Amino acid sequence: MNESNSLFKVTEEEYGQDYKKHLFAQYKIYVESMDRISDRRQNANNYFITINTILISFMGVLFQIKIFESIMWLKSLVTFVGVIICIIFWFLLRSYKQLNKGKFRVIHEIEKKLPIALYDYEWKILEEGKNKRVYYPFSHIEMIIPWVFGIVYIVLGVLFFKCS
Repeated sequence: MNESNSLFKVTEEEYGQDYKKHLFAQYKIYVESMDRISDRRQNANNYFITINTILISFMGVLFQIKIFESIMWLKSLVTFVGVIICIIFWFLLRSYKQLNKGKFRVIHEIEKKLPIALYDYEWKILEEGKNKRVYYPFSHIEMIIPWVFGIVYIVLGVLFFKCS
């Protein structure tokens, strides 16, 4: 089904004289909602990076303090929790990436009815993220972060077992 057919419920003629004014108002609201999603995404990134930094620091303290050598279950638990947090972090980032992709598709459809198509034109200038020399999408970089933390947890977990 053509997206614009399901997006635009009525034609300009059916709607009346306020069609363009209302279309633009809805477009502005929608773009603002996309910005709020980006803010929530950044807050989620900050939250998960903070949690991972605290957990890895805690693991470092456990590794250095000799009294915790006998508490292997705690070291294993922290390693396991860290890896689970990374998995959740990765899925959350993927979800935000998918949501933004959908929102941009809607914006591109709306822009077909507006005098200029800023987001669509910008995406074409950036070669749709296909040429990494022109634009390397932030989401690709961002998706690596949970993997890096996950690898750190696994390496520290292995060190815990070897040094115990």
